[in-house]
Amino acid sequence: MRINLQSKPEQALRIIGNILMFVFRPLWKLFFLLNFLLGLLILYPLFRWYLRKKESFPSALRLKRFWAAWIMTVPGIRFKWRSEIPLEQLPQPCIFCANHTSYLDIVASYRKTPGFYVFMGKGELKNAPLFGMFFREMNIPVFRNSRSDSHKAFLRAGEELEKGNSVFLYPEATIPTTAPRMKSFKNGAFKLAIDKQIPIVPVTFINNWKILQNGGFFKSNGRPGMSKVVYHKPVDTKGLTEDDLVSLRTRVFEIIDHTLREEKQYE
Repeated sequence: MRINLQSKPEQALRIIGNILMFVFRPLWKLFFLLNFLLGLLILYPLFRWYLRKKESFPSALRLKRFWAAWIMTVPGIRFKWRSEIPLEQLPQPCIFCANHTSYLDIVASYRKTPGFYVFMGKGELKNAPLFGMFFREMNIPVFRNSRSDSHKAFLRAGEELEKGNSVFLYPEATIPTTAPRMKSFKNGAFKLAIDKQIPIVPVTFINNWKILQNGGFFKSNGRPGMSKVVYHKPVDTKGLTEDDLVSLRTRVFEIIDHTLREEKQYE
C-alpha cells in the first residue's frame, strides 16, 4: 500500500504553484516575443542602413549588441559571463563553437563575444520576416538538405576567416530535444578550422534552456533568470590535418560537456 507523506495543505500549495506556472510561462514568453519584435521594429531602419554595404557591418554588429541587451534586460533576464582567458586575448579570427539549448543562445552570444564575427545558421532564417535581413546580407545561411548550398556556405565561411573575420556557429546544427544534453557535433566547423589552421574557441551556454526552453508553448520553461555563459581557452589547430578531425571534434565536445556537468545541468 502506498503511503502519501504529503499533507493536504502541501498538496494544495503544490497544485496552486503548478497552475500559476502554467499561466505565467506562456504570458512571459508572449511578453518576451513582443519585446523582441518591438526592438526589431524600432531599430529596423538603422539595421537596413548599416546592412547596405559591407563596410558598415561592424556598426550593424554593435547595434545587435545593443538590441541583445534590450531583448534580455526588459523581460528580466540578467547576464553573467566568465572567460578562462581575458576576452581581449582571444584570437582573431577564430571559430566560436557553442552548444545549443535555446533560441536565447543567439541573443546571449551578442552580449560579450569579442571582435567582429558572422553567424552561420539554418538557411530557413533567410526567409524570416524582418529578421531574415541579417542572413540575406551579413550572416551565412546553411541549407542542410542541399549539399551544394552547404558547400557554398562552407566556402563563404572560409572567405570570412581569410578576411580576418571570426565565425560563430553551433556544431550540433539544431537545438536537441534532449537539451541540455548535446547531440553529436557535425564535422564542418572542425574541417574548416583545420583547413584554415584557425583556432576554435569553445563556448558553453549553461542554463538558457531553463529560461527560454524550446518546445510546447505551455509546457516548456519560460521565466526571468540569470543567463550564464563560459568562454573557454582556444583550441589550437596549427599543424593538424584531416586525420585529426575526429580527435579535435571530440576534444571541443568534451570541454563543453564537462562544463555542463560541473554546473550540474545533468549527471
